[in-house]
Amino acid sequence: MPAVTVENPLVLPRVETPDPATTTPRPVLGVVTAPEGFEGEGFPVRRAFAKINTKYLDPFIMMDQMGEVEYAAGEPKGTPWHPHRGFETVTYLIDGEFVHQDSTGGGGHLGGGDTQWMTAGAGILHIETPPESLVMSGGLFHGIQLWVNLPASDKMIQPKYQDIHGGQVKLLTTADGGAVLRLIAGDLDGHQGPGTTFTPITLLHATVSPGARITLPWRPDFNALVYVLNGEGTIGEENRPIHMGQSAVFGDGDSIALQASAMQESRSPNMDVIILGGEPIKEPVAHYGPFVMNSHRELQQAIEDFNSGKFGQIPVTRD
Repeated sequence: MPAVTVENPLVLPRVETPDPATTTPRPVLGVVTAPEGFEGEGFPVRRAFAKINTKYLDPFIMMDQMGEVEYAAGEPKGTPWHPHRGFETVTYLIDGEFVHQDSTGGGGHLGGGDTQWMTAGAGILHIETPPESLVMSGGLFHGIQLWVNLPASDKMIQPKYQDIHGGQVKLLTTADGGAVLRLIAGDLDGHQGPGTTFTPITLLHATVSPGARITLPWRPDFNALVYVLNGEGTIGEENRPIHMGQSAVFGDGDSIALQASAMQESRSPNMDVIILGGEPIKEPVAHYGPFVMNSHRELQQAIEDFNSGKFGQIPVTRD
């Protein structure tokens, strides 16, 4: 169960269903299954966009689903210290806890429903780990990490953060109350999420009740992607089957649709999806590990700067 929800969606502001007479539904270009792997110190991930042609992703670079995993005591894992430059990381926790620390002296605690939006900019070192209490007790851990590219003009800005607590997320519903929409960033039908971005994007987490269908207005100049966190259903006006761990890519148009199957498995009573899109930056992308730049030379410079300590130093910890 997502940490941020309501018992009765009908109390929420509603996103109106687009008029089919004046809108063009976006066709589904493809549905792909995310490969599974491990990240950091060994927590399981699904690489949501690994099989999608990069021309459909701009301004996004990648997205990992972290978990869903039920850790036993002593099992929770995080990431070691590592650098970033040239883009933004968006860590959205659905369940569990994470502690963040960085080379600028910043840091913070993420709980279920919280989002941390880190603009790496010119360069930063950071670490994400489960709190000691979670390591001792074990527990559920589930979330996503999304990488959003920065335009060339903003790649070398100073690092900064947005800590978006679950209570700040804009909660919406569909016309019939069949879904809870958590708008994290961007605009949806005139409603604004709390996250601010360098490139216009929309990012939301939808929980769709069994059998419910949602049709959302979507900016025609944005790309459109859907990733299924859990559950199953269909995507698009074509009603293409889709299930947990799969992503759908949409073509041109100004509305997107999906439907949850009437019968869901017991561990996932609803269909949960991440819906996102943005205005393509349309610049060259040079991507190597934790660096996302515009050219091979800029990647070389990032590596040189990291090796020479220009991303800052790991803080000294004392017992």
